[in-house]
Amino acid sequence: MARRSRKKRYLTATMPDGYVKTIGPTADPFTHYWRIVAELENGRTEVFWGHAGSLAEARKLRAAAQEGARMRGWKDYRFEIAELVETPA
Repeated sequence: MARRSRKKRYLTATMPDGYVKTIGPTADPFTHYWRIVAELENGRTEVFWGHAGSLAEARKLRAAAQEGARMRGWKDYRFEIAELVETPA
């Protein structure tokens, strides 16, 4: 049985603040990048990020971000989603 290879590619997201994130090489079908920027009570910042296979999947994480903010006592946070676009290596 022949093994089917999937093309590996680089994916790039540009966030509203201009931050650019590139992932890859990957053959996974990611379409969106998400990021949580949490402001802690002590003034420090934590960043959590990941990628999803659809916009709907990424949007579902917004509820998890709200729960995380409550559980961890974040002073404030931003939940952002950006589309991933294929870019040359």
